[in-house]
Amino acid sequence: MTILPHEPTVPEIHPLISPAEPVQRISPAVYLLALGSILLHIAVNIWSPYGFHRDEFLYIAMGTHLRLWQMDFPPFIGIAANITRAMLGESLAAVRFFPPIAGAILMFLSADIARRFGGKSFAQILAALAVLLSPVFLRPGNLFQPVVFDQLWWTLGCWVIIRWRQTADSRWWAVLGVVMGVGLLTKFSIGFFAVGTLTGLLATQHRRILLTRWPWIALGLMLLIGSPSIVGQFMLGFPVVGEMRALQSVQLTHVSAFDFLSQQLLILGPPTLAIALAGVVVLLTSRRFVWARILGWTFVGSFAMLFFLHGKAYYIAPIYPAMIGAGAAVIELVAAGYKKILFRSAVMVLVLAFGLFAMPFGLPVLPPAQMARYGAAVGIGYAVKTNTGVKLQLPQDYADLLGWEERVAELSRVYQSLTAEQRAQAVILASNYGEAGAIDFLGPRSGLPHSVCAHGTYWFFGPGEKPGLIALAIGFDESDLQENWRRVTAAAHIENELTVPEEQHLTIYLCEDEIRPIQELWPLLGGRF
Repeated sequence: MTILPHEPTVPEIHPLISPAEPVQRISPAVYLLALGSILLHIAVNIWSPYGFHRDEFLYIAMGTHLRLWQMDFPPFIGIAANITRAMLGESLAAVRFFPPIAGAILMFLSADIARRFGGKSFAQILAALAVLLSPVFLRPGNLFQPVVFDQLWWTLGCWVIIRWRQTADSRWWAVLGVVMGVGLLTKFSIGFFAVGTLTGLLATQHRRILLTRWPWIALGLMLLIGSPSIVGQFMLGFPVVGEMRALQSVQLTHVSAFDFLSQQLLILGPPTLAIALAGVVVLLTSRRFVWARILGWTFVGSFAMLFFLHGKAYYIAPIYPAMIGAGAAVIELVAAGYKKILFRSAVMVLVLAFGLFAMPFGLPVLPPAQMARYGAAVGIGYAVKTNTGVKLQLPQDYADLLGWEERVAELSRVYQSLTAEQRAQAVILASNYGEAGAIDFLGPRSGLPHSVCAHGTYWFFGPGEKPGLIALAIGFDESDLQENWRRVTAAAHIENELTVPEEQHLTIYLCEDEIRPIQELWPLLGGRF
C-alpha cells in the first residue's frame, strides 16, 4: 500500500520503549505549595511550644563525635548536624532548617512524577498536596532526623528509574547508584529499596538490563559512596545486628500484620492511600504504563519484605510519593465532562479535609495540654502509643519534645550546689541517649560537663577520663547505682506526666565512694541497653 504524504505513520510501540518526554510543565502552584510548606515548618519551629526531640540531641552528638569510618549508625545525619550548626547556629529553627527543604523537594518530585505519567496541573497539585498533608511526611519534615532524607532518596530513586525509562539512556543507572549510595549513608533501609528494584527488574522484561554493565556500576557506586556505613559496622563488630535484635524484641514484636496494614490508613490518610494504591494497580496492570511496570513491582517487593519482617508502618512510606504521583495522574484521567469536575473536586476536598483533621498529629501546632485533649477527643489509639505499645496522652514524638530544658536545669542546680572540689571530680551519668544528648547540648550553657552514657550509640563515645569518684546520675534506679557506689542520695525529683514513661518520674542521685572506676565497668556495659 502506498502511503500518501498527508497520512502520518504510527510507529510500533514496544513494551520496553517509553513514551516521549511530557510536554506540559510543572504547574506554578506546585512551586507555591513547596515554598508554603517550607515557610509553614519554619514558622512552627519559631513559635512552637515544644523543644528539641530526644533523637535530635543524639544526631547532634553524633556530629560532635563524628568518626566517619567508625560509626555504629550511618553518618549522614551527623555530617548534616555539623553543617547545620556551622552555617545556621543552634536554635530550634536553625537545627530544623534542612528537613523542611527535603520535604518540599519530596512534594516537587511527587508532582513531577505525576507530570511524567501525563498528569497536568490538577494531578500535579493533587500529588503535592497529598504529600504535604500526610502525617507520615509532614512530621519528618519538621524534625532533624534521617527519616525525611530517607524518604527523599527513595523517591529520587523512583524518579531516576522513570527518567531511565523515558529516555532509554542506561547512564541513568549511574545516577541511581549515586542516589542509593547517599541513601546508604543515611539509613540502612535503602537496602529494601535496592532489593525492591531488583524485584521489579526480575518481574518484568526490564531484567535484560542485568546483562549489561549498568546495574553493576550502580551497585558499585552505591557501595563506594555508602562505604563509611559499611566499614563502620566491620570496625565496631556489626552493632546493627544487636540493634536490630533489640528493636525486634522490644518494639517490632508489638507490630502485627494487621497493625502494619491498618496503620497505612493513619499515616497517609484514606484519601491519599487510595490515590497511592490506584497508582500501584495501574502500574501493575495498565498497558498505558507498561513501560514503568518496574515501579509497581518495586513497591510490591519493598512492601512484602517489610510486611513479613514486621516492620513499623512508616518504614514503607518512602515508596509512596512515587505511587501518589502515578495515582494522581490516573485520577485526572478517570472521569470526563461534568463528572470530571465533580470527581476531581471530591478527591481534592477529601485530601484537604483529612489533611486539616490530621495536621495536629503531623505538626506540633497545638500546645501539649490542648494536643492531649485533641488526641483524646479523636480517639486514634495508634497515634498516641509508644513504640512498645504503651498508651500516652500525646503522640510519642511530641512527648519526646518535652521537659529536656527542665531536666538539664535541675541537674545543673544540683551540680552547682556541690563544692568546687566535688564539681572538679563529678561525672554526669545519663541512663539513655535522650538525657545524655540534652545534657551535652543544653548543659554547657549552665556550666555542666558533658555526660557519660552507656545507652546505644553513646556507649561507643566511651566513659571519659574521670573515674567517677563522685557522680550525678539521672534516670537510674537507686538499686542499680548502689552496685557501684556505697553512698547514693536522692538530690532532686522531676515530674512530667505528658512525656514518655521513662521520663515521667525522674530522680537525680548523688553517688559517692565508688567501688570500681567507670572505665573498668565500661566493657561490661556494652550492648546492655
